[in-house]
Amino acid sequence: MSTHVEAQAGQPAAASASVPTRRADGRTRTRRFTRRKAGSIGVTVLTWVVVFLFFFPVLWMIFTSFKSEQAASEFPPSFITALSFDRYAAVFERGMGLYLANSAALSILSTVAVMALAIPAAYGLSVRRVKRWQDVLFFFISTKFMPIAASIIPVFLLLRVIGALDNLWALGVLYIGMNLPLAIWMMRSFFAEVPYAVVEAAQIDGASYSRELWRVSLPIVAPGAAAAALICFIFAWNEYFLVNLLTAVVARTTPPFLGSFVDGRGQFLAVLSAASTIAVLPVIIAGWVAQKRLVRGLAMGAVK
Repeated sequence: MSTHVEAQAGQPAAASASVPTRRADGRTRTRRFTRRKAGSIGVTVLTWVVVFLFFFPVLWMIFTSFKSEQAASEFPPSFITALSFDRYAAVFERGMGLYLANSAALSILSTVAVMALAIPAAYGLSVRRVKRWQDVLFFFISTKFMPIAASIIPVFLLLRVIGALDNLWALGVLYIGMNLPLAIWMMRSFFAEVPYAVVEAAQIDGASYSRELWRVSLPIVAPGAAAAALICFIFAWNEYFLVNLLTAVVARTTPPFLGSFVDGRGQFLAVLSAASTIAVLPVIIAGWVAQKRLVRGLAMGAVK
């Protein structure tokens, strides 16, 4: 009886003691929530600052392309000035259209050829593994060990002997050889994510090798294939070293054309900005169109 009375007497005391405890817990949760919220806002602000720092040179290049040459060379720069499309007209008057056409043809055709070769090769190295597949993989990656500068003289002499200097087809073959190892390695990692049960089910249903590859496995890794193709396209579009040394007039592409604006005589900042803006547009458009597939493709294999 006495114990029951003590328990009844202790309940209000315990309840009164738990109220400050709950208040303290509530204040602790509020402080944690405030800190997490402040941290989230800080990370967001820092992200936007970093994004702005990365994009500011591009935005400034686009803004400069609409200025006159005199306004573009002013220091400190002025934000209030007359804008026009005259520099874009000047760029095409210097024949940029031909260089853009060469870049587009080389980049698109070499990317198509690279992916047509890389997809079955990667499938044979990941799903339908060939003998000594590890040695084959090492061979492909070993071709990237040597700097291009170390092989440029033999390549130049070979092209001169066969009469293929300043030739788009010869340059396309070099682009294919340059990007093929990278595409094979990327596609192999994507095909490794395909569940083998899916491949076995296709085989049980009597699917041929080509149907198993192109109709069953490739749709699963389509985002990865899009990412690999876009990277090969960007590499081919921006390639400067080979095209600058192996071409002169006919097969010149956009990067050497941009370099031709840099001259110690006269002003060239505005017209160079206009040409650079036109040169980056295809890559930006391709990246924007393939944005969803590119993110999914680059994230393949990141989460098990």
